[in-house]
Amino acid sequence: METANPDPNIRPAFARPHTGEGGALSRTGFAWAVFEWARNPYYILVVIYIFAPYFARDIIGGDVLASGTLEGLEPEEALAQANAIGQATIASVTKWAGVIAALTAPFLGAALDRGGRLKPILAVFLGAIALASAGLWFAMPGGEGLSTPAIMTLLVVAYVGYTYSEVTHNAMLSVAGEPRRLAMISGLGLGLGNLAATLIFIAIALFFVLPAAVGWPFASPLFGVDLERFEHARLVGPICAVWLGAFSIPFFLNAKDPGQPGASWTNAFRDGARSVFRTLREATRFRELMKFLIARMFYADAMAALLALGAVYVALFLQWNFLEMLCYAIFASACAFGGGIFGGWLEERVGVKTALALEILAMVVTGLVQLSITRESLFFGLVDNVEVWDGLVFSTLSDLVYLGLISIIAITATASISSSRTMLVALAPPGRSGEFFGLYAIAGTITVWMGPLLVEQFTLWSGDQRIGMTSIHLLFAIGLAILLSVRMPDRSA
Repeated sequence: METANPDPNIRPAFARPHTGEGGALSRTGFAWAVFEWARNPYYILVVIYIFAPYFARDIIGGDVLASGTLEGLEPEEALAQANAIGQATIASVTKWAGVIAALTAPFLGAALDRGGRLKPILAVFLGAIALASAGLWFAMPGGEGLSTPAIMTLLVVAYVGYTYSEVTHNAMLSVAGEPRRLAMISGLGLGLGNLAATLIFIAIALFFVLPAAVGWPFASPLFGVDLERFEHARLVGPICAVWLGAFSIPFFLNAKDPGQPGASWTNAFRDGARSVFRTLREATRFRELMKFLIARMFYADAMAALLALGAVYVALFLQWNFLEMLCYAIFASACAFGGGIFGGWLEERVGVKTALALEILAMVVTGLVQLSITRESLFFGLVDNVEVWDGLVFSTLSDLVYLGLISIIAITATASISSSRTMLVALAPPGRSGEFFGLYAIAGTITVWMGPLLVEQFTLWSGDQRIGMTSIHLLFAIGLAILLSVRMPDRSA
């Protein structure tokens, strides 16, 4: 069992608050949560659903096809190779941004535990995200606007800034409210972030996509947006930048800052770096916390692979069109809003460790059921697929069942994120949560290659894509087994 207090030799030199007052709807608790309403839409719209696929398919892939380098291949084979190059480019961006963040985030987190006010530092990170996001408007196919390396640089800057902002924001969680209320505060933040993304998705569908597709609810896309020039995809960058700037104001006005006014950041980074190396050398002193971070390394990587490959599965097996994918994003984000609230509620009922274990188990079971669905049948051939209605989207039984399963994945994945950081706060020594949130960031980025590697090798070995996807559940199993062995400290009871 870990000691309740850190070694006096490595405590910050000044007294800092380690707990707060109130709950999720108190001034400081809600201010902490509303930050994710402002920031999270960037990740959901740019990194996951809209801009990254556009960049990979229409800029990278489109430029490769236009260059003539794939001449001589059959059209379908050329398209497949172009798409693969696009996906590899996105993977390269994520890889390099993840390496930068993984090597630096723990040192930032340790400095945050020892330095001055955190809000000015956080403002710098948010400014980097906003500027990089706004610049994505100039990402156009065919050599117009920014070059491909420039777009990749913007994405790396925003990714690293996002990670740094997450470490800084998480370091403020412990003072956002009473210890027993942190689960609901954390869950509310994730819920608000997904709700914000849902509203933006709906606006994009109503203002741009549906008018262009069916002339409803407007005769043509508003504001002169030209879908043929991919302006609806490029526009998400500036939208997220403005959204971030406007809605982060309540956070800066009302959130509680645990930093010490006037403290030296030079000393904070120097002492913090020493503490990180000392912590790594003395990991046995924090055995339960380190076991949790190792567990998270496995199950978080599995969850990331499940979410990413789930989208690939939809594209390959169910052949959903752009409008269906947009509806899918809206539905998943709306369900994820409920997941943030559900995670906090479940933690209060059964404890954070049990809640996290149940959330991981639900993802595993649901993911396996998803693999049973194709355009021909459901549940590994036990039920034939049939057309349910003649509509624009989700017309078959397979579509509707898969959509229903997405709701479970969205809820439990979001809840697990909330439960994971609540568990980190419970396990971290008081006054050092920033440092361990830095290590927490490493645990979520340093092994992002494991899931895709397993899928690749199992697919090649079996010749079956579904068996390949099933392999990521090995990571879930390892992470869950290690998680169940973690002993929670008495102060988390």
